[in-house]
Amino acid sequence: MVLNPKVDTYFREGCGRCDLYQTPQCKVHPWAEGLKSLRTILVGTELTEELKWGVPTYTFQSKNILILSAFKNFFSLSFFKGVLIPDPKELLEFAGPNSREAKLLKFTSTEMVRNYEEDILRFIEEALEIERKGLKVPKSDNAEDFPEELNQAFREDAGFKAAFTALSPGRQRGYLLHFKGAKQSATRLNRIAKWKNHILKGKGIHDK
Repeated sequence: MVLNPKVDTYFREGCGRCDLYQTPQCKVHPWAEGLKSLRTILVGTELTEELKWGVPTYTFQSKNILILSAFKNFFSLSFFKGVLIPDPKELLEFAGPNSREAKLLKFTSTEMVRNYEEDILRFIEEALEIERKGLKVPKSDNAEDFPEELNQAFREDAGFKAAFTALSPGRQRGYLLHFKGAKQSATRLNRIAKWKNHILKGKGIHDK
């Protein structure tokens, strides 16, 4: 893999998705060493490194495979079709109760990255094989849990989806009640846009 210089900006300044961008408080900085260790592992794979939605995104034949993310209490690899990846050790977990496709491998130290290196490489190879076979995640019967306007926002911005699904169930429920309470699609879109930055900061609708 060729390193993408645009991704270097992420490590220096953050993702640019909240008010902590370019500040010492940015959530990327406490996990920088671990995130860079993950990046080193990814360099040796068939993935292509890109910067999408402000975060390092790794693709294969123009298909999104995984992203690196930094949160307050952990950093992670998030596999877009994680639900399809065999996981006999049960290391992967859904980002939240309403997540149906993506799964995370969470870390709280660089040592964990080293300990899980073989598993990481196996997950990546499984994810690549899923794309080679053209496999798709079956549609969930619970897709209506999210209003279509929110699902569309998720499709356009995987980082936003990751931030939303990382919220506690109660915080997710508060937003969903607010979004779905609007009768008009335009109003739902406006509400989602209004609260997007709040969600990206990991805050609930009633948090200041």
